[in-house]
Amino acid sequence: MLADAIRSETYRLSKNRTALFWSVLFIPIMGVLLATLGFVVAKANEAKLAGKLPPELMKGGPLDLGLTLVKSAGDFANPAILMFVLIGAATIYAGDYRWETWRLISARNTRPNLLIGKVAVVALVIVLATFAALISDVIASLIQAAVFGRPITFSMTGAAATDFGLLTLTSWARILQFTMLGLLGAVVTRSLLAALFAPLVIGVAQFFLPQLLMPMGVTTDGWLLPLLSPGLATDLLKAVIQGGMAATELPDHAVAKGVIGLALWIVVPFAAAVAWFNRQDLSKE
Repeated sequence: MLADAIRSETYRLSKNRTALFWSVLFIPIMGVLLATLGFVVAKANEAKLAGKLPPELMKGGPLDLGLTLVKSAGDFANPAILMFVLIGAATIYAGDYRWETWRLISARNTRPNLLIGKVAVVALVIVLATFAALISDVIASLIQAAVFGRPITFSMTGAAATDFGLLTLTSWARILQFTMLGLLGAVVTRSLLAALFAPLVIGVAQFFLPQLLMPMGVTTDGWLLPLLSPGLATDLLKAVIQGGMAATELPDHAVAKGVIGLALWIVVPFAAAVAWFNRQDLSKE
């Protein structure tokens, strides 16, 4: 039954090329185009920009694609990716309300399975978007090397591979968490717009939450802020994985705070959406 729900959602999404393009391909394509434009302009004005740009951009020896992949994994869950992946997620979560098809398919499967199927497909979309972003960053690095005449190398130690895997998993979980707010918004309001804007509004509020609470004595060293802000929880986990100077300034129990804070904002919205959906009257859908 669950496999049927996942298979049907995957098939429906495969026919929605617009949602797939905006969620998976738009940001990587624009990233490559903008990076290429920036490299060409910088090369054309190399003399004028001397000393004004990072020296590693135009010079600096071989360009390591392994380091590019690790950096890309750490930067993947950025606001642009969150917003555009949300387009596909909101379409999946709210599509049956918009097309009034819930009453046609809910009789063929259990309601939790129907929502789990949608979440599983969104998780797959995030994986596809991750691969697309990694490929686009590698392409941008190759273009940079070609424009500035830098040799290409590839090195990936065991530690770097571990960091790459953990950073990719953390970014994937952060994006999935962000879309869970869209799922809850779609189920509660039966609206595609709510599925799109609820995560954005809540995400902006959570971004400014530390600045609002710090004057009240609530700091990032405690448990409250990581539990209220999944973005902060994600930053804690990334700092632990990446190490360096940022890791030396982390609060106690940073890993536990990050994991619990991120997992809380995945599990609670999903459980609330399932509970609401189980009690929802779909006769008019």
